[in-house]
Amino acid sequence: MYIHERDNWTKFRWDATKVSLLQDVVCRKQGLLYGRLSTLGFDSKLQAMAENLTFDVVYSSEIEGIRLNVEQVRSSIARKLGIENVKHTASSHYVDSVVNVMLEAVQHYEQPLSKEKLCAWQSAFFPVGYSEGSQIEVGKYRTNEEHIVSGMFGREKIHYIAPSPDRVEDEMKEFLTWFDSNELVSSVIRSAIAHFWFVSIHPFEDGNGRLARILSDMLLARGEKSEFRFYNVSSQINKDKNHYYDILERMQHGDGDITEWLVWYMQKLVEALDEAETIVTTILNKSLFWQKASSVPMTERQMQILNLFLDGYEAKITSKTWANLAKCSKDTAIRDIQDLLDKNILIEDIPGAKRPSYSIVYDAEDLTLFFTDVNITEESGIPYLRAMYKGKKPVCEKILKLDAERYRQGKFPLSSLLGKYCSYIAVSKNCN
Repeated sequence: MYIHERDNWTKFRWDATKVSLLQDVVCRKQGLLYGRLSTLGFDSKLQAMAENLTFDVVYSSEIEGIRLNVEQVRSSIARKLGIENVKHTASSHYVDSVVNVMLEAVQHYEQPLSKEKLCAWQSAFFPVGYSEGSQIEVGKYRTNEEHIVSGMFGREKIHYIAPSPDRVEDEMKEFLTWFDSNELVSSVIRSAIAHFWFVSIHPFEDGNGRLARILSDMLLARGEKSEFRFYNVSSQINKDKNHYYDILERMQHGDGDITEWLVWYMQKLVEALDEAETIVTTILNKSLFWQKASSVPMTERQMQILNLFLDGYEAKITSKTWANLAKCSKDTAIRDIQDLLDKNILIEDIPGAKRPSYSIVYDAEDLTLFFTDVNITEESGIPYLRAMYKGKKPVCEKILKLDAERYRQGKFPLSSLLGKYCSYIAVSKNCN
């Protein structure tokens, strides 16, 4: 028996004790994230939002087996948000359409949701009316039965059968009324319910998963009363999509108790908020670097390559890497690097090394004077820099695997490691 075959099937219920504990964690992390963001200027906030939306769009599509070009998506979002100093990559009409849907949802979160809007968004995902080589119904609710199946032809496994097409119109009217209501339930829980409810109705022949995740973001934006989006659940779902489909299937065969779904969804939000902290740290350190370097003359090529590394490009800065990224000769790369060494923008990692590598100078001061008990730990294969700032403030920053390995090998100085990941903390050193 499927959930939608039960009477009053949308009267979802859950274990408040289990859910409220995680809800509190999510709300606390939301507060911490937005507290950090309050120190950013408007342009830096836009950059952080653009980076988040880039991966939201890319990973939400990837969950459905659709791979988008990251640079095209990033360029499209930057163009539409009016962000400069982003490498321009010509994007396809399809990418622009998908980006438009996401931006409309999160920037106009306060506007009512309607059937017409949903149909227009679904159409943007399938501009030629085909999905995986088959013609589908576009821009309208489905008129066919919808079976969610997997497996090879002749050995298919049916995971879920959605409500019959003659029920879709009424089911969606109820959903839309609820979506725009002022129900006294937290936006975090409403976001999770909207996701589950929408995919359970499965109103369109295709595109339901992506729309469900967009609607989740829209409700989170309403709850935060902010058109800025700095975290997304799609990237975390994509990492655990087998579990995602398993939980949905269990809940869709259940009796309306969606505790397991709410708990799993909020765990993904916690992970998304943690990942957003890393993005904000990168943006903060990058912003501080350019404030310091604003009066230093540099070529466009130098600024472009520096920005790649400031954005977290995982590679050592060497003349060979520089030449490959800048598409210039190695001699030109060496001249670029030497010029930046002379201007104290770069520093040699190991002076006199046979094959030199370099680090960006984020802060002119030696940050080792302010940080103690520095060590690298790993959680689920992800390295973290842990330390104490001025003996009282614990620091935990996610770092690149390459940087962790080089630091352990003695090839990446502690001063450079702290500068790359903790410069933003040191800004307040004169105030503490």
